[in-house]
Amino acid sequence: MPTSTRSSGGGPATSALLSGRTAVVVLAVILIADFMELLDATIVSVAAPAIAQDLGAGEAALQWVLAGYTLAVGAGLITGGRIGDQFGRRRVFLLGLAAFTLASAGCGLAPNPGVLVATRVVQGLAGGLMIPQVFGIIRASFEPAARAKALGAYGAVLGLASVAGPLLGGVLVEADLFGLGWRAIFWVNVPIAIVGLVLGARFMPESRVPGDTRLDLPGAALAAASAVLLLLPLVQGRDWGWPWWGFVILALSVPVAALFLVRQRRLVARGEQPILDPALLRVRAFAGGLSASLLFFGALGSYFLLLSLYLQLGTGRTALETGLVILPYAIGSIITSGIGVQFADRAGRALLMSGALVLAASQVVLLLVVRDGAAPSYWTLAAPLFLGGLGLGLTAPSLINVVLAGVPAKDAGAAGGVLTTVTQVGNALGVAVLGVAFFTRLAGSFSEGATSLLAYGDAFATILPWQIACYLAAAALMLLLPRRANAPHE
Repeated sequence: MPTSTRSSGGGPATSALLSGRTAVVVLAVILIADFMELLDATIVSVAAPAIAQDLGAGEAALQWVLAGYTLAVGAGLITGGRIGDQFGRRRVFLLGLAAFTLASAGCGLAPNPGVLVATRVVQGLAGGLMIPQVFGIIRASFEPAARAKALGAYGAVLGLASVAGPLLGGVLVEADLFGLGWRAIFWVNVPIAIVGLVLGARFMPESRVPGDTRLDLPGAALAAASAVLLLLPLVQGRDWGWPWWGFVILALSVPVAALFLVRQRRLVARGEQPILDPALLRVRAFAGGLSASLLFFGALGSYFLLLSLYLQLGTGRTALETGLVILPYAIGSIITSGIGVQFADRAGRALLMSGALVLAASQVVLLLVVRDGAAPSYWTLAAPLFLGGLGLGLTAPSLINVVLAGVPAKDAGAAGGVLTTVTQVGNALGVAVLGVAFFTRLAGSFSEGATSLLAYGDAFATILPWQIACYLAAAALMLLLPRRANAPHE
């Protein structure tokens, strides 16, 4: 379960500072909302086999259930922070939470894979609108001492969500509450979100950035369109039979991305605020950080979906047993995430590289386990998964801060937003590319008469070397980053 890296720009804000019970209630509301969004990014992986069986969802649909959500979150993050700055963070946060609630109910009611994918995209867009307001509300509404505690609580929520995702998913699917089966993973959001809406409307103060914060909606549309043109043929290619026009769609992502950069340059030339200042791409730390993040989260994005398919459909484990197998990974990430954050100011680059290398090593061990051909025991799997969690905790929570240390202070907000969006796109791209490799090999193994254990094991073993290569390449690119998170921009 990826430890999310989130950032939000914005300048001075107008708001009354909170204290006492009101501050506690407001903090609880925004952290619960953030917890739900993070949970829904991971909880689906364990429920994927049950979704496929109940709805008859094919391989591409399962990929879109994950990739559509993460891509939509990334698209929402592009403009979500600025929408809150302009129209009021409280208003936009509550609007996003309401939309997230309705979309969760839509996911729970989905009669077929198409509706589920569509409602997951809406859910992701709502999350992308809601989450950027969290940092803005904390900065604008809490005194400095309380603000530090609030950000510490936010970090704890990230760790808790990483543990709760696979485990809660397994519990809810196995419990079959009210006969809902896998649908309970979405319905559980609804009553919690309604309470959050009521409390937020009652206690949360409004805050916004004074002055003009004009949105670059055409630029956001071009960025989103480029990502969709890239992912659509990759995910759907096998179902389409790899037609020539699919490659045309894939190729179109390049000129659309170029149009996006041209528009950003023109906005800068006119003195307006772009989504991405192209000059940032000439900053070594930022360019290296973008590339490293894309590879790192690309390797991570599909990992838990494909691992869950291997564990449940290959080794015959239940959803709950699968969640328990993945639990050591989450525990490992919690153990080292605090270390990573604490020492990022002194040895940020070294910690990031160490984390990526530890993750690569964990995948090597897991590859040896899977290639054995037998159904692995709990502890045989727990060891490399725990090792992988240790690596993730060293890297993911501190990545943005270390990268931004090499970016001019005036561009830190915009750079953080773009970097956060790239992590989401990397997740979606990983689901698309590695998912295709997994399902292609799976079909080939079944056609050769392999058993489910051997077929799923062979397919999972196919993607692990690619993930190892991504982590190693990301570690190499991290050499371009500043040595520590508080390093002045050079």
